[in-house]
Amino acid sequence: MNIRDNFLKSNLYHFEETDFIWHDNSVFRLNEIRSGIEKIAIIAENDIFLGLTKDPLIFLNDLKLLNSNINPDLLILASRHTSKTARPAFLVHTTGNWSDDTDFGGRPRDLSKASAILHKAGFFSLFQQEKLEELKNFSIDIEVTHHGPTLIEKPLIFMELGSSKHEWVIKEAGKYLANAIIHTVFKYLELLRLDNQEIGLGFGGTHYTPNFNRLIRNANIAMSFICPKYYIQDLDKDLISKMINNTLEKVDYFIVDWKGTNSDDKKHLLPLLEDFKIPVKKTKDF
Repeated sequence: MNIRDNFLKSNLYHFEETDFIWHDNSVFRLNEIRSGIEKIAIIAENDIFLGLTKDPLIFLNDLKLLNSNINPDLLILASRHTSKTARPAFLVHTTGNWSDDTDFGGRPRDLSKASAILHKAGFFSLFQQEKLEELKNFSIDIEVTHHGPTLIEKPLIFMELGSSKHEWVIKEAGKYLANAIIHTVFKYLELLRLDNQEIGLGFGGTHYTPNFNRLIRNANIAMSFICPKYYIQDLDKDLISKMINNTLEKVDYFIVDWKGTNSDDKKHLLPLLEDFKIPVKKTKDF
């Protein structure tokens, strides 16, 4: 709600209320932005909607848009984030379950639809915003693919404010993330126009993906799904096929965090990857 309030009260852009009710809440449309002729043209050519769900986002299995003329190409889900360390953070990730555990939404061993370009645009938009002094201790991270939803037939990312009740209500943090989400739309369209990104699927490493984080930030690489080291043994051909088929863009590489994957996991993973006609690279190869 902090993020939503900042969407609706921003001095940089304006949302107008539409006559469409979604999940028992009004839907708003971005109709004005107060910086950049190019951005003004983009919102004139693209519909950018803001909604509020009745259900928790991780359990959002039905967009309930059948009775509307809204048919989104992509979804950005603005969410809070919780972690045991409770470190202040802004985060982005794709969604899916690598195992049979569905405690946090989605189907077992299933992945959402995803766009590697949108994922990268979200990450870039987080670290390209200017931080106020009170937000200097917030980290900016890509997380591995985790939790639901998995049933929505639209490519999506989560962009999150973490990681405890203290951070969730910081007005400037909500404003930072709201502005980053708006910027993500423009960054996504810019990356599409440049057409210079190679697309990867990631394997190995820890939850906050430091090696993939550096790779995406420093090279013309965009990644959709990232499977961490602790789920490598759960992978099979079906799950890897879903990683490929559920990625909006054509996949160029399998990318392995070599140092973040032990020898037993490599023995399980590499023969699986060899069954697909996609080159295997290490993060250090770029």
